[in-house]
Parts: sequence; structure tokens; C-alpha cells
Amino acid sequence: MAQKVFTYRGKTLEELNSMSIAEFAKLVPSRQRRSLTKGFTDPQKKLLAKLRKGKNIETHCRTMIILPEMVNRTIKVHDGRNFVAVIIQPDMLGHVLGEFVLTRKPVRHSAPGIGATKSSAAMSVK
Repeated sequence: MAQKVFTYRGKTLEELNSMSIAEFAKLVPSRQRRSLTKGFTDPQKKLLAKLRKGKNIETHCRTMIILPEMVNRTIKVHDGRNFVAVIIQPDMLGHVLGEFVLTRKPVRHSAPGIGATKSSAAMSVK
């Protein structure tokens, strides 16, 4: 059985890596295209420089758009409390780093606390 080759808007990963950022910007949705054509901010430029050096990458820059050169790399993104490692997959192209690191934990309710009303104490407690 043949291995399925990843494509993004009809382009393979090798073709995407050989493109400039301006050419890649034409393939992404309008919000990301506008962000890429305006240029990178200083923290985004620093992140790209670290990425090209190949160092251990930790960043607070959650608004960075995932580019083809980031694929198959691990980037630690800050979630507000600590850094969470994200392995960049080809499917993530054109998305923002912050989409893959949640900043809030789901609410976990437990037993009613001290001073709770009688009705809340009647709830089943495991």
C-alpha cells in the first residue's frame, strides 16, 4: 500500500519549504495572510532566529503562525504558568502556536465545601 504524501493546498512539504514567506502567505487563509504581509514582530523574529539555529526553543509568542520550516520541530509554548512542548505536525501549517496550548484547565467539581447550603449537600458524593 502506497504511503500518503502530505499536501497543503496542492503543494508538498518540500515545495512549501522552498517557497519564500510571501509566496506561502498566498496559500494561507486571509487572517494569517494579513499577519504575514504586515511582517513579523520582534518576538516573532527572535523565535525564527532561534528556530534556525536549532536550539532548545521556549517562547511566549503564542501569535506566531506555523511556517513550513517549523514542521517536525518541538517548540515549548508558554500557557501562562509553564511551558508546554508542542511537536509541530504538517497538519498545523497556517495555524497559530497558541491554538495548540490551552491556557485554562477544565473545571472539575468535587464535594460541596464548608458552609454550603443544605440543598447542595444533598447531592451525591462519591
